[in-house]
Amino acid sequence: MKTAIIDLAYLLSAVLFVFGLKRMQSPVTAQRGNQLASAGMFVAVIATLFLYEVLSWPMIIGGVIVGGGIGVVLARKVEMTSMPELVAIFNGFGGLASALVASAEIAQYTGGSAIELSAFDAVAAITIGLSVLIGTVTFSGSIVANGKLSGWISGNPISFPGLRVLMALLVLGSFGAIVYMALEAGGFPTEVEPVLYTVMALGAAAFFLGIVLVIPIGGADMPVVVALLNSYSGLAAAATGFVLDNTALIVSGTLVGAAGLILTVIMCDAMNRSLANVMLGGFGGDGGGASGVDVPEGKSVNETSPDDTAILMSYADKVVIVPGYGLAVAQAQHEVREMAQLLEDQGIEVKYAIHPVAGRMPGHMNVLLAEANVPYERLYEMDDINPEFSTTDVALVIGANDVVNPAAREDEDSPIYGMPILNVDEAETVVVIKRSLSPGYSGVPNNLFYNDNTKMLFSDAKEAVAGIVDEVKALKEA
Repeated sequence: MKTAIIDLAYLLSAVLFVFGLKRMQSPVTAQRGNQLASAGMFVAVIATLFLYEVLSWPMIIGGVIVGGGIGVVLARKVEMTSMPELVAIFNGFGGLASALVASAEIAQYTGGSAIELSAFDAVAAITIGLSVLIGTVTFSGSIVANGKLSGWISGNPISFPGLRVLMALLVLGSFGAIVYMALEAGGFPTEVEPVLYTVMALGAAAFFLGIVLVIPIGGADMPVVVALLNSYSGLAAAATGFVLDNTALIVSGTLVGAAGLILTVIMCDAMNRSLANVMLGGFGGDGGGASGVDVPEGKSVNETSPDDTAILMSYADKVVIVPGYGLAVAQAQHEVREMAQLLEDQGIEVKYAIHPVAGRMPGHMNVLLAEANVPYERLYEMDDINPEFSTTDVALVIGANDVVNPAAREDEDSPIYGMPILNVDEAETVVVIKRSLSPGYSGVPNNLFYNDNTKMLFSDAKEAVAGIVDEVKALKEA
């Protein structure tokens, strides 16, 4: 009876996972999709803990309250700008949980001081080893990714002599440990200590492997790395599912692993780079450098003001807004929504151009604008909006940098050459709201800032857009 009930619970969970993922394809339904997927995991967890009598009801309820409370606090306190860092941490702890659970399964095969090798066979050994390896690599790699995104680790590629050799030795050592565990498996008892020590050595090697895999990758590639680590966390969960013979873990882990890998491929395509190039040839870092109007020798910029920008847009027929990470940092989405509405009330056509990797993760800008109730039909993907820039009167770039950098089209020596960009430079006038002339996260200078048809508005995005809104209102009342 219990087996039938838990099988039904796992089936329900799988259905909820699939429908949840399906709804996450659009910002309009993403929240509902997240709720469905969360409900699916909740059902699977409760069914497993209760029906297998792993924990008592009071302990289950206590765990739900504590874990749910932590989730609520994080959901309310973490800003959208810090969401990629939070996703990295979630990936890391997911991987660590899988590794710990798989490691603990060895205790199931112990009897006193020995392991019953008739139960602990080669398949179990390899599965446990892979779960520990993938889960621990995910954990340490995600911690490094979080550090690079949040700034407590330099976003520049970090390397040292012998790094590749060390990486190769850790990979060989990790797989060597798994092979040893498989060879130890058999049909007779053996001492438990060698296998336990091997698992601990495997965990240590995997921990350092995760660090050396991610630390040489530049900050500009961290969103891709986070997506890949998300895939790893799913694979670790699926491997642990095989260890535990748990259908829900196998299904959910496989879905996460596949979705993370697809997302990684999409992001690589959006950057015109291969995954191998990202992992082995990462670029970008802390950016920084120029500030205010520090103009490179031989170049000049055309500065503008919120008032002049408001006048320019008020007499335009078509305006395209290009949001970027600077908009997210300033939390200017509500002011942008108000500005767009004022322009639309005057009969001006307003659209939003969304680059696949704008911000720090896919969908970052979509979610941010959805918070301000920007109509989803106003958001246009890169391939759809690029042909329209040549007929656009004003392209308003708010905090975006690398995704509008013409070097990706024009400079064959540039690290971002070949990366698809938003062709804002084809608009009649480009207004760039930015605090400084510093390069983007890739560290590549942006020649767009010095074009004849570009006007630079040096300001915090929220303050600049608020100033534009005030002037548009004044012009409307005049």
